[in-house]
Amino acid sequence: MSALSPAPAAQTRAGGTDRRVRLPFRTRLLPGAAPALALFAAIRLTGLAAIALANHYMGHPLLKGLAHSWDSRWYLHIAQHGYGTQTHVLATTGAVQRDWAFFPLYPALIRVVYTVLPISPGAAALLIAWTASAVAAYGIYTIGYRLYGRAVATALVGVWAAMPHSVVLDIAYTEPLLTALAAWSLYAVLTRRWLWAGVLAALAGLSRPTGFAVAAAVGAVAIQEIVRRRGRVPLGLWVGTAIAPLGWVGFVLWVGAHTGDLFGGYFTVQRAWDSRFDFGVGSLHFLKSLLAHGGRAVYPLALVIVVAAVLLFCLLCLDGAPLALIVFAGVLVLITIGGSGPYASKPRFLLPAFPLLIPLARGLARSWRLRPKHALLVGATLAVASVAYGTYLLTAGHTPL
Repeated sequence: MSALSPAPAAQTRAGGTDRRVRLPFRTRLLPGAAPALALFAAIRLTGLAAIALANHYMGHPLLKGLAHSWDSRWYLHIAQHGYGTQTHVLATTGAVQRDWAFFPLYPALIRVVYTVLPISPGAAALLIAWTASAVAAYGIYTIGYRLYGRAVATALVGVWAAMPHSVVLDIAYTEPLLTALAAWSLYAVLTRRWLWAGVLAALAGLSRPTGFAVAAAVGAVAIQEIVRRRGRVPLGLWVGTAIAPLGWVGFVLWVGAHTGDLFGGYFTVQRAWDSRFDFGVGSLHFLKSLLAHGGRAVYPLALVIVVAAVLLFCLLCLDGAPLALIVFAGVLVLITIGGSGPYASKPRFLLPAFPLLIPLARGLARSWRLRPKHALLVGATLAVASVAYGTYLLTAGHTPL
């Protein structure tokens, strides 16, 4: 089969019954996955090399900041000392920022890894992030292969690796972990493995505040199935759907119990970080300020990325993508637009929303078939721009991601 020919998976859309595409998690690598993963690794390793080179010329340690940048410090502190042991008081407002704002799965994994292996907590954090990035890339390829074939799946992985903020995949942040859990939970939904979908969604809910988007996707497809089958669905669907939100809900209630406000405590903690859903009021204020006073390049680019995400979501819907992918991406886009907080961080919040890139990947795959040199130029430009911008953000940008 040609690399550009649609795989058997592409001939059966999500929810189909073709047994040839119902691949178990224990299967060997799908056809074409190795080149796609090699492409992903090449882009991200180039990014790491560029960061090391920039730090060398600036007289900094080669990999300065990868494990100790911004939020990474909070995760490492939680991993070593537990919750309720670190606060920060904002000088401008007096707000008390607490470590309860950070979800527990990543610091728990860090603690396990550095306890078992003879490495530092920072090295453990990077090992987990890099491993999760690779697992996420394969999960993304698997979804793309099932729905559209090898060429689109490869392009999807490559574009995801070359996003402007894909440097986040190289540092000790939680986006790689969320993306890995989300991709495989969504794959489980597409193949109707409801228990897997629920368990992975629950873990995604323990990884980041936006992790509940995975449970939302599982729940939406479950409702669709229940209506379509008039309630005659397997027990696994009911169990998996019930499990899916438990991670997110459980942590929110745990924080609430520790603050003395079971249902509102977590949201009070988040407000101290200027993180709340304000229906886009904060985004409008940012846009007004940007138009009136301008800003560093980081902010206009963040705005462009958010606008592009909205347009790509519309294209994803028009493309007839599976409901699970639409709901997952849509919830992340909604949170990004409707949430307050630093606007420079919004592109990072969209990094796990890989389904948004499907229209781009399909376009690149068609271009590769018709005009390979043009497709190669576009892909190379995206990769170079991603590496350059990521290096700037991490070494000279001085803007929290």
